[in-house]
Amino acid sequence: MNDLLYDIPCITDERGALCVAEWAQLPFEPQRVFWISHVAAGKMRGGHAHSLCAELIFPVCGSFDIFVDDGSRQQTFHMDTPNRGILIRPNVWCELRNFTPDAVAVVLASCAYMRDGYINDYDDFKNR
Repeated sequence: MNDLLYDIPCITDERGALCVAEWAQLPFEPQRVFWISHVAAGKMRGGHAHSLCAELIFPVCGSFDIFVDDGSRQQTFHMDTPNRGILIRPNVWCELRNFTPDAVAVVLASCAYMRDGYINDYDDFKNR
C-alpha cells in the first residue's frame, strides 16, 4: 500500500519551507479543497469511504494517523511530513486518528461534495 504515498516538491532555505502542488502534477484535478483542524484528543475524522471521489490528504502541520482498508488489505500510516500526502482512492475506507493538538490536514478532493457518495457504515463497506 506504499503506492498510496504521494510526494510534492518542497523547497527549503533559511526562510523556511515552501511546498507546492501544481494541478498537472497531481493524480487528479481537484474540484474541492478543505482542511481539518482542532480535533479533540481521542476523536476521529473520516470513518467512511467514497464511491466515486478520490482524496489526497496532506499533514500541513502536526501529525495524525490514517487507517486505510481497500477491502483486501489494511494499513495505518503515520502522517507527519507536510509535503507527503496519501492518496485515498474511491472505495477505500479511511479513518484519521491520533491527531496532535496542532494538527492540520489539507484535503484535495476529485469531486464536489456529494452526500450520496459516502459509504458511512464499515460493515456495509466490508460486504460490498
